[in-house]
Amino acid sequence: MNEQAEHQVAVAGGALDDAASVTAAGAGGATDEAAGTALEAAVVEALKTVYDPEIPVNIYELGLIYDLTIDGEGDAWVKMTLTSPNCPVAGSLPGEVQAKVASVAGIRQVELDLVWDPAWNPEMMSEAAKLELGFF
Repeated sequence: MNEQAEHQVAVAGGALDDAASVTAAGAGGATDEAAGTALEAAVVEALKTVYDPEIPVNIYELGLIYDLTIDGEGDAWVKMTLTSPNCPVAGSLPGEVQAKVASVAGIRQVELDLVWDPAWNPEMMSEAAKLELGFF
C-alpha cells in the first residue's frame, strides 16, 4: 500500500498556502518524494502561465487554485474557483487549466473541480499579486 507524503507549496499569501497543500502519493521513499516534489513544482509553474485575460496576474498568484493533488501514477486533481461565477472566461479557463496541467511531463490525466465555496476574495491573492494590482 502506498504511503501519502504531503508537501506544502510556498505561496506568499496564496490560496494553497492558507487553505490546502499540494499532495503527492507515492511509495514513500526518498526518490519518490523528490520526484513528487519536482512534479508538483512543474505543475505549479504550468499553472503560473495561465492568466485571467482581464487581470494581469496569473491564476495561481490570484489564489484561484484551492487544491492540487498528484498521485504516484501521475494522476492530478485540481480544485479551483474563478473570481466570480459571472466571469467572462468561465467557459474556457477551467479547460485551459486542465490542458496546462496535462501538458506537464509525468502527468497522466487531470480531473478538475470548479467550486464556488469558499467564494474567492482579494485576500486570497499572494503579496506579489496584491502589489501588482495596487492593493497596498
